[in-house]
Amino acid sequence: MTEAERRIVYSRAQYCCEYCLSQALLSHDDFAVEHIQPRALDGTDDLSNLALSCQGCNNRKFTAIEAEDPVTGVIAPLYNPREQQWADHFSWSADYGQMEGITPTGRATVARLDLNRSPLVNLRRVLYAAGHHPPRVLGDMAP
Repeated sequence: MTEAERRIVYSRAQYCCEYCLSQALLSHDDFAVEHIQPRALDGTDDLSNLALSCQGCNNRKFTAIEAEDPVTGVIAPLYNPREQQWADHFSWSADYGQMEGITPTGRATVARLDLNRSPLVNLRRVLYAAGHHPPRVLGDMAP
C-alpha cells in the first residue's frame, strides 16, 4: 500500500476506527489499515476493501467476515463500512458509553469485535464528559 492510499483511508474515516469509532488522535495505540474482506479470503487491496481500524478491533476481527448474532443465534455478516451506514446497524446507549447493535449485523459486529470492552467504554465516558465523544463522523450517528 502506498503512503497516498494510507492517507486516503485515514482521511475518509476522519481519523476514527470505522468499527468502534475510537479517535486515532486520542488513542495510545496505532491504527491499522485493514482488509474488510481479508486477503486470505480473496480480498483485494482496492480502496473499496480497506478500512481504518484500531488495534483492538483489527485483532478481534482478524480474518472474520461474519459472526453469530447473540440475540438470534444466526450467523450474520460483519459490518462493512464501505457498503453500509453506521446508523443503520448501531446506536449509542443513553450515556454514550456503549455501542448497541440494532440489527443482526450490528449485534454480531459488537460481539465479535467486543466493541464495548471496558477500557473503551471508560474512554468514551471520559471523552463524552469532555465534549469529544461521540465523534462527529458518519452522518447522523452523533447527537
